[in-house]
Amino acid sequence: MNDSVESLFRAPGVQVYGDVRFAKGISLWPNATIRAESDYVAVGAYSNIQDFVMVHIGIGPTNIGDYCSITHHSTIHGATIGNNCLIGINATIMDGAEIGDNCIVAGNSIVKEGTVIPPNSIAAGVPATVRATRNNYVDNKLNAISYYENALGYLVGNHRVWASDDYKTKMAKHRLRLQAELQNTVTSA
Repeated sequence: MNDSVESLFRAPGVQVYGDVRFAKGISLWPNATIRAESDYVAVGAYSNIQDFVMVHIGIGPTNIGDYCSITHHSTIHGATIGNNCLIGINATIMDGAEIGDNCIVAGNSIVKEGTVIPPNSIAAGVPATVRATRNNYVDNKLNAISYYENALGYLVGNHRVWASDDYKTKMAKHRLRLQAELQNTVTSA
């Protein structure tokens, strides 16, 4: 990735109010809303907030880590999301919940107030519980990088980045790099 590009992609219809802190390389997709009236919302580097997502503070701040994908129609309310997480379509993460690094929360799940999902988990259901343990580092981070690449295209009016051969080649290289990173982390631990 090109770390020198610190652009924020903000699609039409995005609404941001209050103390919202954005890191470099993030993207906000159509009709996302982020509100932080009495506390703050922080969105980590290269994360994406997709179409119709609602992010709000709760009894405390909302923190979303680096390389996270908060997918369509999700609600994040006063929760903490670790790095390299994927929050599935229409999932809800409630006040005081903590999602560990490299997690997936399945679509339509509800993570209740105060729930802690450990790192490398796949959680699903209403209420969400851990259904499997797997290191999702590569796939989740790759998804966030994919949105970063798409956002760079959108910034210049290219809405078909994902259809290009160049994109497919870049993503294959990113996958190999991320797999090597994960392997180095596992062998050095």
